[in-house]
Amino acid sequence: MDVTIYHNPECGTSRKVLAALQDAGHAPQVVDYRKTGWTREQLASLFGRIGVTPRQALRTKGALAGELGLLDGASDDAILDAMVQHPILVERPIVETEKGARLCRPAETVRELL
Repeated sequence: MDVTIYHNPECGTSRKVLAALQDAGHAPQVVDYRKTGWTREQLASLFGRIGVTPRQALRTKGALAGELGLLDGASDDAILDAMVQHPILVERPIVETEKGARLCRPAETVRELL
């Protein structure tokens, strides 16, 4: 089964999900989205597969979302634009398999894809 994880190696939850995938015998494609960035199309497709809105996938921990005015009243388009400009604004980790895609918070959510 092909597995992709959109990963931030500095995030404990992301590291835990990657370890769970590897422990289950998978060799996932690891995408450090902080380096590769996102496109609007990629995010819209991922969020559609997951079943979340850009606001629901917005990382609100940390100051950046607030500094950019994304916490109150920002449109989904504005949030997507900010996510493309600042990839760290996307909550992580996101895992894709043949069974679907999930925002794996909490980490145990990854089990739904295995």
